[in-house]
Amino acid sequence: MPNPRNTALTVLLKIEQDKAYSNIALNNAVKEQGLNSQDSAFVSALVYGVLERKLLLDYIIKQYSKIPLRKIEIKTKLILRFGILQLLFMDKIPESAAVNESVKLAKKHKLQKSAGFINGILRSITRAEVKYTLPDKSDKVYYYSIKYSVPKQLVQLWLISYGELNTEELLKSLSGRAKICARVNTLKTDADTLINELAKDGVKAEKSGLLDNALILSGTGSIERLNAYKNGLFHIQDLSSQLCVYFLNPKPRDVMIDVCSAPGGKSFTAAQYMNDRGKLFACDLYDHKIKLIGSGARRLGINCIVASIRDGANGGSLPLADKILCDVPCSGLGILSRKPEIRYKEDLIDNTLPELQYKILCNSAKNLAAGGRLVYSTCTLNPAENNENTAKFLREHPDFEGVKLNLPNGAERMTDEKDYEITLSPHKSGTDGFYIAVFTRKA
Repeated sequence: MPNPRNTALTVLLKIEQDKAYSNIALNNAVKEQGLNSQDSAFVSALVYGVLERKLLLDYIIKQYSKIPLRKIEIKTKLILRFGILQLLFMDKIPESAAVNESVKLAKKHKLQKSAGFINGILRSITRAEVKYTLPDKSDKVYYYSIKYSVPKQLVQLWLISYGELNTEELLKSLSGRAKICARVNTLKTDADTLINELAKDGVKAEKSGLLDNALILSGTGSIERLNAYKNGLFHIQDLSSQLCVYFLNPKPRDVMIDVCSAPGGKSFTAAQYMNDRGKLFACDLYDHKIKLIGSGARRLGINCIVASIRDGANGGSLPLADKILCDVPCSGLGILSRKPEIRYKEDLIDNTLPELQYKILCNSAKNLAAGGRLVYSTCTLNPAENNENTAKFLREHPDFEGVKLNLPNGAERMTDEKDYEITLSPHKSGTDGFYIAVFTRKA
């Protein structure tokens, strides 16, 4: 019989040692072990709970351990992390189970000496009146870093860029699972019909209120099992990405280019705006990603998409387009609640991404027809990748100008910006962290 805690340990080891993505490692483990929905939910809570609180958990370990953290063997450290997680942050787990099952797991992995060490620390925590103390608030960067388990460099970036109020709200939003959003496939159905279809499979779906044909889903379980999904009635897409296509405003008979398309969600939404009439070139670097776009389009019954391999930074010519979507590779700081392991990457902020992004933007702009519309977007919260890139683009491309955004009800800028751009955030707009800027080529 599968042991959920052992499954969680296996997944966390893959993330820690092999740099695996949490969602992929978790999904694979759940399928391989054949876990039921209750055990799957428990494994998910352990894995994401540890990733979301890693710095805090290690800070707590250091308050109880005489052995320096760097000298604690990786499996022992991981078992300690989710033992403490269960004791302090998971209300439904009895203290005895959190301690005893952690010790058993250590013994299962032949960590006999570590079993006593783990037992001692966890039992000390259960006996302590004050379970742990946070750093002094006088050092805001360090305090927020430990409290919300985010590297100091990211806390500092957000404090400087967005102010303390926005920063703390952003940090709070990183805990817990992000909501699941869907885009109705208007080529096959409408929102009310889809809500009823999903209800037949036990899924609650509500209209978002931000955009037409955007739904918030709960109780989905595995999305792929749903009949409405198999029948191509919707695809999963956060509200921020749906807003991105809304601002691009594709129309029937348009020629459109989606420069960095995979896995294809924005192309699919654009094709629905186009009523599947026109031509949509969906491009990406790798063959397996192109196949992913193709299979998604077939499931949704979309015919106007032409998927092909192309390098957005250096790629060859495409036809002049009425609409271009330039959703570039980024540091992913806006989706840390979906991929919490991203926050621990060494090159999180100090990277060469802004240069690559700018190159893709400039190369893509060559294909825009006069009077056409170009959207530049990222799923990150870093002005160097966002506002600074687009301001530079306008300075160096006098034949382009920004397009004033008409914001739908519920969409709110997180910070002061130009009227052609918006930084979206969970606490302001209920979306992922996301940046969108819209340009046109002057006639």
